[in-house]
Amino acid sequence: MGKVNGFIEYKREDPIKRPIEERIRDYNEFETPVQEDSLKKQAARCMDCGVPHCHTYGCPTQNRIPDWNDLVYRSHWEQALQVLHSTDNFPEFTGRVCPAPCEAACTLAINQPAVSIRQIELAIIERGWKEGWVKPEPADFKSGKRIAVVGSGPAGLAVAQQLARKGHRVIVFERADKIGGLLRYGIPDFKLEKWVIDRRLEQMKAEGVRFETNVDAGIDLSLKYMMNSFDALALTAGSTIPRDLDIPGRDLEGVHFAMDFLIQQNRRISGLNLNGQKELSAKGKRVIILGGGDTGSDCVGTSKRQGAASIEQIELLPVPPKVRTPDNPWPVWPLVFRTTSSHEEGCNRSFSILTKEFTGQNGQVNGLKAIKLEWTEADKYGRREFKEIPGSEFEIPADMILLSMGFIHVEHGPLVLDGNIKLDKRGNICIDDNFMTSVPRIFAGGDAVMGASLVVRSLFQGRQMAEGIDRYLKNS
Repeated sequence: MGKVNGFIEYKREDPIKRPIEERIRDYNEFETPVQEDSLKKQAARCMDCGVPHCHTYGCPTQNRIPDWNDLVYRSHWEQALQVLHSTDNFPEFTGRVCPAPCEAACTLAINQPAVSIRQIELAIIERGWKEGWVKPEPADFKSGKRIAVVGSGPAGLAVAQQLARKGHRVIVFERADKIGGLLRYGIPDFKLEKWVIDRRLEQMKAEGVRFETNVDAGIDLSLKYMMNSFDALALTAGSTIPRDLDIPGRDLEGVHFAMDFLIQQNRRISGLNLNGQKELSAKGKRVIILGGGDTGSDCVGTSKRQGAASIEQIELLPVPPKVRTPDNPWPVWPLVFRTTSSHEEGCNRSFSILTKEFTGQNGQVNGLKAIKLEWTEADKYGRREFKEIPGSEFEIPADMILLSMGFIHVEHGPLVLDGNIKLDKRGNICIDDNFMTSVPRIFAGGDAVMGASLVVRSLFQGRQMAEGIDRYLKNS
């Protein structure tokens, strides 16, 4: 490495966040860019460790992190971009929304703050766009093969770009009115502004990828038609069926799935209509969010910006520890208490709470009944059980309740059912080593296979799926 003792000389510097009172008034990204001098120092903290777990264990896309850290330190930015793009099609997405498991696996993270890998990654790609280094990379030849990609989230975009660059003709079908899937409709603009997606789509179009919106594959286009028209079919529809809560009062007005709430807000910002749906707004309301994950956090930030009177986030699980426990060692992902930018903006968080009933009046929700829980210690398999604490029942008033308890599996629509595609016990699509499903010529990847996961994992599966499809087409 260029600065052998950089991790000793320099301290970690995180990007500056816009002031809370400023950022809650708009939906612009909450972090500000890091200056080049500071970035070079942060890159110099990469310590030339013997086994760099950041990319061998931590990064799902296996980014060559030490390599581009060294290149940034030496001001070889264009080379750093080439190294970054060799494993990650869309670092402008991952650099904004990835929770950075690479940093958790950084050797420095054993007893010091990790190298700020995510910010360096984001700076490399944004420098590349600014300098004009990011250009279309069309294939030198055409294979004559046609591939249909169903779904335009991170896995769909990655498989489409990789296959187009291999000379295949790729058409991406998206049932929404704009391309992007989870990236466009699920992630708030204060984390990922949508011009970032559009910028990359222009490059993909120039590489030959064709996008078709407002097409519900399996309904507008039958499976039989698609199998007759394409040499391969790639299913990247994501894990979109939300986990519900079957308790009394679930049918009350004001109880909604979190993703319905987030999608509406993203459509508003993009100037799109709500397709006849009833408008969901937290303005002036007492909002309760059930679920403590990323989607729940996004609901907190969105509710704050909409002007909620109060925000309460409730989690079934116990409050995580502030530091790693002995059974959660480096370099695995640290299961510790986290405060997101949305939490900083203002909400009350409660843990070990079981919701028992939604209450209401005249068909409108006005609160919930819950009880506190006591959790057992984890057994040797990491499993824990809970029991209700007698006499700990309580009620919370609410005007809007958002269910953010995760997703259970891919939608079992006509493509899956008509094709009789094999599913695992959780309802996800089964694949072989080439990402082919139980039906020849139909492939699958991303959350449709893994279940709800990270953008970066879906992106990597898209790249792997492209390799599997390409091998199959060449062999056939």
